[in-house]
Amino acid sequence: MRLNQKEKYEIILLVEQSELGVNRTLKEFQIHKSTFYKWYNAYLEDGYDGLADKPCKRKQYWNKIPEQERQLVIETALEYPEKSPSEVSCLITDNHKRYISESSVYRILKAKGLITSPAFMLKYAADEFKDKTVRVNEMWQTDFTYFKIIGWGWYYLSTILDDYSRFIISSKLCKTMKASDVRETIDDALNVSGLSKNQMPKLLTDNGSCYISSELNNFLSDQKIPHIHGRVNHPQTQGKIERYHRSMKNVIKLDIYFSPEELERKITEFVFYYNYNRYHESLNNVTPADAYFGRANKIIERRKKIKEKTLNERRSIYFKSKSSKFAFTNSIALN
Repeated sequence: MRLNQKEKYEIILLVEQSELGVNRTLKEFQIHKSTFYKWYNAYLEDGYDGLADKPCKRKQYWNKIPEQERQLVIETALEYPEKSPSEVSCLITDNHKRYISESSVYRILKAKGLITSPAFMLKYAADEFKDKTVRVNEMWQTDFTYFKIIGWGWYYLSTILDDYSRFIISSKLCKTMKASDVRETIDDALNVSGLSKNQMPKLLTDNGSCYISSELNNFLSDQKIPHIHGRVNHPQTQGKIERYHRSMKNVIKLDIYFSPEELERKITEFVFYYNYNRYHESLNNVTPADAYFGRANKIIERRKKIKEKTLNERRSIYFKSKSSKFAFTNSIALN
């Protein structure tokens, strides 16, 4: 199996964020451990560029990053320590109107000792539904995940995620996992989205008892919401919401909670961060809110213009410098 640069990078991210051992994770992908570590060492050494089959070795000296911009990379990374090199690159473009590639950010931070190897945890692959959506509110994914609150017992988080934008439309902490809890989450999502009866999305769920109950099916039928069940014993069908829940729990479970209110506040904070502040690589490094509210294309186009302007400026400075040096050398020779 020959994988391209992007596929290698996605596998590395999945393994880094998993909850199982490396061996078990790689076994699921049918990838030999020595092959994975060859990719991983190349990634640690050269970032995303290190995963290319035939990386270009030609050095573009005209595109040398000025020291002032290198310092900006370091300052941004220190200000936002939770951000990845990709996110730091986008922050600099969006906030400072300068383009610095993800691989350059990685190399700058690595040289300063600001890149560390993450602990291995598991996240399974296949995070895309077979029929990809092409617009917001075309299909929603919903699922439960669970938390244990000291002195209160188990609580269950019901979430609705827009499949196209990955925007979290509704998130509700419940004491049970009943059809009524799902109904309340859907009602909340419908209120937030403001959809009319002729705009209802499809709903993708697994085959849990609450999702196959006649109570929920009758409710969905009344709302004219088409219901799609994932394949039995194949949770990857709901991969986007599974992935979100794991990412969310990796942060939420860093603290201990002694009441449902404490947990709800933390979840609300994370949902806001995830929707409005977290750049998502699967969305071309815009936030889910940018994608959901139709701002993504403008942001991506603006970044392209900033990139072009930055590179043109660097090229111009480089050739002016070379021209000045050539003129100075000639004047000395004539004298």
